[in-house]
Amino acid sequence: MTQTIYDMCKTKNFCPKHVAEVGVYLPETSNLLDFIQQNIRATLVEADPEMVERIRAYFRNQHAITIFPVAIFDYHGIVEFANAGASSFITTLEATPALVNDNYQISENNKFTVEAKRFDEIDDGTIDLLSIDIEGAEWYVIKHMKSRPSVISIETHGKLYTNPFLKDILMWMQDNNYQLWYKNTSDSVFIKKGVFEISFLEKTILFLANLNHSIRRIKTKSILKLKQVLKWLK
Repeated sequence: MTQTIYDMCKTKNFCPKHVAEVGVYLPETSNLLDFIQQNIRATLVEADPEMVERIRAYFRNQHAITIFPVAIFDYHGIVEFANAGASSFITTLEATPALVNDNYQISENNKFTVEAKRFDEIDDGTIDLLSIDIEGAEWYVIKHMKSRPSVISIETHGKLYTNPFLKDILMWMQDNNYQLWYKNTSDSVFIKKGVFEISFLEKTILFLANLNHSIRRIKTKSILKLKQVLKWLK
């Protein structure tokens, strides 16, 4: 079973005082659920109005939570979303998991609009653990962030999908003294250098994870090409 970010932080005796999640979706599967249940201060950001109501209901007895029912983008205004469930995304993005992996087709009857804010309108500068999963728009959180969290988890990859702003994200991490800690099937988790040591075993696991990810991408692309050829031959 894959360890959660809570489990990983626990192995390092890292205890954040303020956690934030941008792109919560279902509250019961929140990436920060264990932290929230420990009554750690939490900032939760979710654009989907239906999910916002579920989040409010699910965490109604948690008093250390602030919920922002908005999208995070490059400006304050209104943005258009394509409704793809857990993979819903801002329609102006050039690449998202739904578009790349699922060949999702945007149409007039599956769109909705929501208020968008820049992250510096929400961020008070005290976040020390941040999780971002907003289907290709993660860069806009990092770009306008006031805080410099000790730990940052970002959706960067998955199957054929690669975050369209990955180069910007990696450059920002380098410029702000972060290093890659570990990866899972969709996220890259970075730490501020000096917060704790990354062990030799963790570095080895990361190397193998990168290798496995590359192999899986090659296999997936090969299978898709083969299917296209077979379809053409028919």
